Amino acid sequence: MTLITFVLYGADKAKAKKGKWRIPEKTLLLFAAFFGGLGAFLGMKIFRHKTKHTSFKVLVPVFMIIQFILIAAAAYFLFIRK
Repeated sequence: MTLITFVLYGADKAKAKKGKWRIPEKTLLLFAAFFGGLGAFLGMKIFRHKTKHTSFKVLVPVFMIIQFILIAAAAYFLFIRK
């Protein structure tokens, strides 16, 4: 999901430069929310895309932190705590 989200951010930036049809912001945030937080964060940094939008500056890091916590908790309960 991270890779797909990263590619979506890159594609949207390329479309923005060419003045073409864009990927809706809700779609970009939805992909970020469903375990694409890291891809969205990297896409924002590498492509310099959506970096001025407050919703993206706040929500993408929050999604990423929540996802890391969920993955760490799952790893703990599946592999460490037996």
